[in-house]
Amino acid sequence: MLKKVLGGVGAALLVLIAVGWVYRVEIALNAPGVLLNLVNPVGPNQEIVWIKGPDVAEVPPSERPPNIIFIVTDDMGFNDISYYGGGASGSDMQTPHIDALAHEGVAFTNGYAGTAVCAPSRAMIMTGRYATRFGFNYTPTPPGMLSLVGFVSENSGIDRPHANFSFDRDVEIPAYDNLGVPTSEITVAEMLKDAGYYTAHIGKWHIGRSNGSSAIEQGFDDSLLMASGLYLPEDHPDVVNSYQDFDPIDRFLWPNMQFASTFNNGPRFEPGGYITDYYTDEAVKVIENNRNQPFFLYLAHWGIHTPLQALKSDYDALSHIEDHRLRVYTAMTRAVDRSVGRVMQALKDNGLDENTLIIFTSDNGGAGYVGLDDLNTPYRGWKITLFEGGTHVPFMARWPKRIPAGTVFDEPVSHIDLFATAAGAAGGAMPTDRVMDGVDFVPFVAGDKEGAPHEALFWTAGEYRSVLKDGWKLQVSGLQDKQWLFHLAVDPSETKNLAEAEPAKLAELRGLLDAHQAEQAEPIWPSSVATPVYVDKTLAEPLKEDDEVIYWEN
Repeated sequence: MLKKVLGGVGAALLVLIAVGWVYRVEIALNAPGVLLNLVNPVGPNQEIVWIKGPDVAEVPPSERPPNIIFIVTDDMGFNDISYYGGGASGSDMQTPHIDALAHEGVAFTNGYAGTAVCAPSRAMIMTGRYATRFGFNYTPTPPGMLSLVGFVSENSGIDRPHANFSFDRDVEIPAYDNLGVPTSEITVAEMLKDAGYYTAHIGKWHIGRSNGSSAIEQGFDDSLLMASGLYLPEDHPDVVNSYQDFDPIDRFLWPNMQFASTFNNGPRFEPGGYITDYYTDEAVKVIENNRNQPFFLYLAHWGIHTPLQALKSDYDALSHIEDHRLRVYTAMTRAVDRSVGRVMQALKDNGLDENTLIIFTSDNGGAGYVGLDDLNTPYRGWKITLFEGGTHVPFMARWPKRIPAGTVFDEPVSHIDLFATAAGAAGGAMPTDRVMDGVDFVPFVAGDKEGAPHEALFWTAGEYRSVLKDGWKLQVSGLQDKQWLFHLAVDPSETKNLAEAEPAKLAELRGLLDAHQAEQAEPIWPSSVATPVYVDKTLAEPLKEDDEVIYWEN
């Protein structure tokens, strides 16, 4: 009898082991989210109590320093905005409210992200400095994400190069919440707070949560943080989802993201609706509460980053788009455009329209892992490459009191310029004890200064680096021993590599890159992975041996 029982238990164990092996990828993917929910559950929605300014203005809005609003989207391609082309949706989809920022202010035709991934770009927006100057070289990722994504990729059954992952380096990386901008850095919020501004952050942060690096500890009076990445619960009746099974990152996000926010570093709770609209609701409250004093609002949308989730009402409004994934993506863009319109309307309703500086941009270009072709048209490449598609982003500013309507500015500007531009507008003090890389672009676009704000711009991702000067752009990859030299003035899509044909220009730009690199700090934490990214193919497309690939370190 005992033999029979033991035999039955053994058989059951074998079945469990076999099932576990068959479903090992799904088990590995789901484990982090299950553990997080156990340790840090999400509570019910709570009302946000923002700090409220004075009931009566001491001086009229026109006579005080301007309000300043940064609106930063996530993974928005150049071609996602109808002002720049608007063909990403494959339809007549328009972004009228975002376009209005350009029509009523300035459109930068050569606006650049700090780099081709989110966190270092955001660090540059906050500090006005190349993030490599203070060692913030890489994007913080949740525990186990990089190794799990690599594991899923290797077990996907899809024939493509896999990431080179170092478990030895991975164990050297500090806890996720500790991966932040050093407290020795001065943020734009700290600078504006010292200048007498109320400061509020809403949405994504991604540059630290503890040890003094959270938004509330880096100069913001209030912070409504995106604590995780679902736009609505996956089974919510008002949401439409799109799953990208070909993308290991997407497969990681769905089981491990929650619908969650925190306020001023408090406990996690459910947001009060689809998060693009929810963040906008709260942004309007910030504007109303502070109509009688100067304020700085950093509205950092998660839209239109994956996981792809749209409101059903937005999805239904786009019935002419047949492809489901494209329709969800476009519906998400529609929600971001609606947000911009509501922010602008709130300014008008509160008499703040003329003397508010709004800067709109994306943290990097559109992502190839979404599986849509035309997000960055006419530029080549994607997020996680230093080709133009990864760094050449939507970039606009509106300030009726200073910037003439309908201005078009062709000289390159960058995320590093937002700090200096805010300081110039507010009369804030620029730090003098460190190198500041950004430039106040308002005098240039307003016609007070001539020429270009920058002699050159630089991008660094480990041994993959790039420089842009006088319309010439050089990319170098140390891991691949490759160089790409393009004359963007005549070849903006980077199709003709002139590295061999122009040795003098190559040497000049290589010298600039090397000199810039010599000024940068050591990374705060090491890279643990080098990920292959195809320059001309989305993850949804079949690959060929001769397709161009770069390796991105993180």
